[in-house]
Amino acid sequence: MIKKTRNQRIDTVFALMIFCVFAVSVLMVLMLGASTYKNITEITRDGHDERAALSYIRTKAKNSDTIDSISVGSFNGLPALFFDEVIDYTIYRVMIYYYDGWVYEIFSEAGLDFEPEDGARIIKIPDLSFREIDHGVIKVNSGARELLIYPRGGNVPTLLEDPYGDGGAS
Repeated sequence: MIKKTRNQRIDTVFALMIFCVFAVSVLMVLMLGASTYKNITEITRDGHDERAALSYIRTKAKNSDTIDSISVGSFNGLPALFFDEVIDYTIYRVMIYYYDGWVYEIFSEAGLDFEPEDGARIIKIPDLSFREIDHGVIKVNSGARELLIYPRGGNVPTLLEDPYGDGGAS
C-alpha cells in the first residue's frame, strides 16, 4: 500500500512537471509570436504611410489642371513641391514639404511668408524629397519608394519607369 501511494505521488509530480514544461513552452511561443506580430505591423504601417503619402502627392498632381503648374523649389530652406492655380485673377499656391518627420501642406495666396510649422500635418514618414529630372519630370522619393510626376502635355521619356504603372500624373 505504501508503495502504491509513493508511485501515485511520483506520477502526480511527473504529470505536474510535464504540465509546467508545456505551460512555459506555450508562453514562450506566445511571446515570440507577439513580438513577431509587432515587428510585422510596424513594417507594414511604415510601408503603408509611405504609399499613402505618395498617393496623396500623386492625387494633388493629377488634380493640377494647367500646364507648368507643378514645380520643385525651396520653402524656408526645405525642398518643396509647388502647385500653382489661378482663381479669380489671383495666384494661389499649394506647398507640400517635409519637416520634422512629417509631410506638411500649406494652401495660400502666392507670395505670402510662412514658417514650416504653420502648415497642416498630413502624414508621418521617414523621409521625403523632390527633384526635377529630365524633360520636366519630377521625382518624389520617400525613402524606399519613388513616384514620377510627368508634366501635363509634355513628352514623356521612355527610359523612366513609373512604380505605379499608370504613367504618373498626366
